Parts: sequence; C-alpha cells; structure tokens
Amino acid sequence: MSQAAVGETGVAPPTDTTPAPYRWRWLALAVILAAEAMDLLDALVTNLAGPAIRADLGGSATLIQWLGAGYTLAMAVGLVTGGRLGDLYGRRRMFLVGVLGFTAASALCALSVAPGMLVASRVAQGLFGAVLIPQGLGIIKEVFPPREMAAAFGAFGPVMGISAVGGPILAGWLVDADIAGTGWRAIFLINLPIGLLATLGALRFLPESRSTHASRLDLPGVGLVAVGAVLLVYPLVQGREQGWPGWMFAMLAAAAVVFAIFARYEVRRQRAGRDPLVVPTLFRRRAFTGGLVAGLAFFTALTGFSLVFSLYLQLGLGYSPLHAGLAGVPQALGMVIAFVIAGAGLARRLGRTLIHAGLLVVLAGVGGMLLTLRLAGPDVTPWRLVPALLVVGFGMGLVMAPFFDIVLSGVEPAETGSASGTLTAVQQLGGALGVALLGTVFFARLPDDGAGSAVRATLWVEAALLAVTVAAAFLLPRQAREPEPGQH
Repeated sequence: MSQAAVGETGVAPPTDTTPAPYRWRWLALAVILAAEAMDLLDALVTNLAGPAIRADLGGSATLIQWLGAGYTLAMAVGLVTGGRLGDLYGRRRMFLVGVLGFTAASALCALSVAPGMLVASRVAQGLFGAVLIPQGLGIIKEVFPPREMAAAFGAFGPVMGISAVGGPILAGWLVDADIAGTGWRAIFLINLPIGLLATLGALRFLPESRSTHASRLDLPGVGLVAVGAVLLVYPLVQGREQGWPGWMFAMLAAAAVVFAIFARYEVRRQRAGRDPLVVPTLFRRRAFTGGLVAGLAFFTALTGFSLVFSLYLQLGLGYSPLHAGLAGVPQALGMVIAFVIAGAGLARRLGRTLIHAGLLVVLAGVGGMLLTLRLAGPDVTPWRLVPALLVVGFGMGLVMAPFFDIVLSGVEPAETGSASGTLTAVQQLGGALGVALLGTVFFARLPDDGAGSAVRATLWVEAALLAVTVAAAFLLPRQAREPEPGQH
C-alpha cells in the first residue's frame, strides 16, 4: 500500500522506510465483514418473508420467485465487472458507492407499495452488492501482511456461519414480531443502521487503493451477459403462469444464441488487444468448464431447495416465518460443521474426492427427506426432518469447502482473476436459476397435488441436478494447487 493511500484516511504514514502493515487493518476488516453480513442476510431473507410480502402487496406466486431471482441475477451480472471498478476508480470509493447504494435500495424495498417496485429495488440491491463485495476482498489483500492473510480471510467463515444459522431466524422473528407495524418491511429496515455504521467505518478506517495494472471495462460484454441471463431466467419464472407460449421457448433459444455471440465477441476483443470480460482461453481448460457446469448445477440445486423448503413449511404445513426459520437451522448447522472439519486440512488432502463424497452425502440426505415426507405425509414435524436436513447441509458444506480452490487449480496463474470472478458470477446465476426452476416446479404441482407432492417433485429435480454435478466434477483436478512459499 502506498503512503498516499494511507494518508487519504487521515492516518499518519510510517516514519521509517520499512513497509508496515496498515495500523487500522483489523477495524477495516470489521467494516468489510459488516457489509458482507448485510449481503448474506439479504440473499436469504425473502425466502422466508415471501408469503407475507405477497399477502400484503398482492401479485402472483412468481413475485416470491422474482424477489430472490432478481437479486441474484443482478448480482451475477454485476460481479463480472464489479472488481474492475475498484481497480480503476479506487476500492474505498467504490466500497462507499456500493454500501450507500445497497442501503438506499434497502430503504426502497421497505417503502415499496407494489410488487414491481419491490422487485426493482431488489435488483438495485443486487447491483450495488456486486459493486460492494469485491472491494472488501481487494482491500484485505492490500492492508494485511502475508503472515496475517489466512487469519483475515478465515474471519469470513464465522460470519457466513452466523448468517446461515441466524439469518433465517432473525428474518422470521422480524416478520412475526411486526415491530411498530412494519411486518416484513423490518427485514430491509435493519440494513439502514448496519449500512450507516459501515459507511462511517469505511470513511474512517478503509484506505484508498487501486490496481496499478487495472483492466479496462468491457461494457458490451457486460451487456451481452445481462441480456443472455434475462432471456434464460425470465421464461423459467413466468412460463408456467402464462401457459408456456411459444415465445417463451424462443427466449430460451435466444439465450443460447446471445451467449454464443458473447463468446465470439470476447475472442475478437482479446485478439484486438483489449481486455476481455472473461479470458477466452479459460474455456479450453477442462477443469474450468467442468467447474462451470458443476457449479451451475450445484448452486441451482442448493438455492432452489432453500426457497422450496421454506415455501413448503409455510404454505403446506402452515408454519409461521419464525417457525420456518427455526426448522431450517439443522441444514445450516450441518454446513457449518462440514466447513469446520474440511477447514482443518481435509479439503487439501482429499481434493476432488471430498467433493464427490459430499455430493453422495447430499444425495443420501435428499433420499432421506423423500422417505420421511412419504412416510409422515402431512403429519411431518420439524424433528422428523432434522436427520435428513443435517445430512444435506453437511454434504453441501463438504462440497463447497474445496470447490473453488480445486477449480482454480486447473487454470494458469495469470487466468486466476478472471476465472475466480466468473465462477462467483456463475454461483449467483445458479441461485437465480434455482429459484426460477425449482420454484416453478413447486408452484406447478401445488394447486392440484398439494404441497407434499410439490416438494417431493422438486427434490427429484434436485437429485437430478446433483447427479449432473457428480458427473461434471470428474473433470476437475484431483488436488488443489499447493500455495507458493509465503502465500496463503
């Protein structure tokens, strides 16, 4: 980090010539983690609050799907270029733009008086979140010395765990408590004090930094990705409600055409000596293409199941939002336990084998849920679902722990930045597809066959997606690349 960057925060630069770690680095990390928690919570809350929101604002069942799909779709499109904005214009500056925009969009969500206004505000949240999140990671790499880097990034684990376990409970409690008559709006209002504190903390403790070799923006590429993603997700959400007219299938075909045009454009852009959004040579790497397919299928299954399970509990079993949030805790706990175990060195020792083992565990948990729902029927209780949910969550954690490290081991070091950004965007796109696909399957079966049959149908779809993930994972490297000496 340059002395000029430190000076911009009002902190006196070191008096000697020896590079020193940034003195406020742990407070800077706390600010970044607060912003990260805000994003993690908002990715989960509408799964629980969706039925209450629809009951208040009206709209069709697709409103519940768009509340999640709009957020994750915007996040996916924004992430492919969000990190470059910080490289070009300064990470602290773009962090502030992201956190202020996210907070303002949260306020608009809370003030929404119509379904369209709320969905548009969720899209704005996703876009500003895509600006916000990459800056924190870049700042951490700037302000922490190599010997403390692992501890800094390790702090994200507990935050993710607390968000996964406590987020649904908090959301359910806020909706049920109806504080000052706010009802579901409280799940967005809670972002206002968090966002304000993160803004003040960023102004005081985050240093300004930017890359000395920043890539130029590829706005046409971003536009093509956005159009392709919308053409893919929109028919999956709206098709059932509109009776699957022919133009819906035309949109799906057009999505494939747009992504093909995007690939050709990226190749031509690189040959012209300009910075591509995604490095085209990545798609020649077996590990990367396998990782894209596996990641898309896996995160589609994971996110879609989270929505459907919450809907089943509330619409099928009549649970309150808080009760539904509590019922999902075993799955979150299973994921946290798996992360702890895998983080102890198991992920690096077992490599791809751990991913396959985790997928088999998830499939066993899905089978256990199908059996439990079949035997118990409408009399199923949360306690009967605990074993299967724990197994599903544990398996998912085993898959996620080594996944990104394994995939990135199959690309060249110079391609890692582009590959990492693309994989993260695909993770978000999988979230949007999961909400669209599994949500549509659930709502298609719900009116005629009931919630029990509807959730079992989605579990079979999830099992098929997990089978695709198993097959694609064979394309990944057997082991993660060992870090260079002195790196973490």
